[in-house]
Amino acid sequence: MYPKLFEIGPVPVYSYGLMLGIAFLIGSTLFSKELKRLKFDENVGITITFISIICGIVGSKLFYIIEEWNFGKGNSLSYYLTADNLFSPAGLTFYGGVILSIVVIYIYCRRKKLSIMQILDAMSPAATIAYGMARIGCHLSGDGCYGIDVNGTFWEFLGFGYSKGIVPTKIGELVHPTPLYELGFAIIAFFILMSLRKKMKYSGQLFYIYLILTGFPRLLVEFIRLNPKIIFGLSQAQIISILMISVGVVFLIIYRNKEYNKKT
Repeated sequence: MYPKLFEIGPVPVYSYGLMLGIAFLIGSTLFSKELKRLKFDENVGITITFISIICGIVGSKLFYIIEEWNFGKGNSLSYYLTADNLFSPAGLTFYGGVILSIVVIYIYCRRKKLSIMQILDAMSPAATIAYGMARIGCHLSGDGCYGIDVNGTFWEFLGFGYSKGIVPTKIGELVHPTPLYELGFAIIAFFILMSLRKKMKYSGQLFYIYLILTGFPRLLVEFIRLNPKIIFGLSQAQIISILMISVGVVFLIIYRNKEYNKKT
């Protein structure tokens, strides 16, 4: 893997940080265009993007600390609260960033009297492709978002999997490149959301579809990832994925019934 891509003078450029920056740039551009289409003030997009960046990083780090403290290697909480761990680019949990971002964006929208569901609809395609781009950074950095080991030269020929001791497995062992799987799912979900965004019948419909399209792939990928199982053989990410899928399905059904009752 390539955790450090190159150096500009004395400044190193790390693959994860670079891809995270690219992800936010792409996501911000798409989000701003969608807000413009929906006739929102462009300053709203700037503010919400800033909220997403800060809350995404802080929430991801906090969620990772809580996850590792409860279900990880048994280290004390003080171990994770050291400066080295808090400010390390490694150790970020996606769902933590999503949850904190949504909460803070909701508070912001309430104060500004904006439709939170319209905002979440506008964010959904951008958030999906940005997540996929960030996963490229995970793969390049070899930060631990890997899966179980794989066998056969076919995988090695394609260049899939980590090797040479980059991850804490046996030297030379290949493992499933789960970040690349998630990238593939994210690209598919992005095009689905983009194709549906002008066909929605009510605010929030696209966001509910986003919850399903984001939760379902993560639920599947977690079966071959090396994350600790906490209940019923499921990881914490899988439990959250099930909740996301459930919320999406339930609200789509509720609003579909409302639309049906209006017509009848």
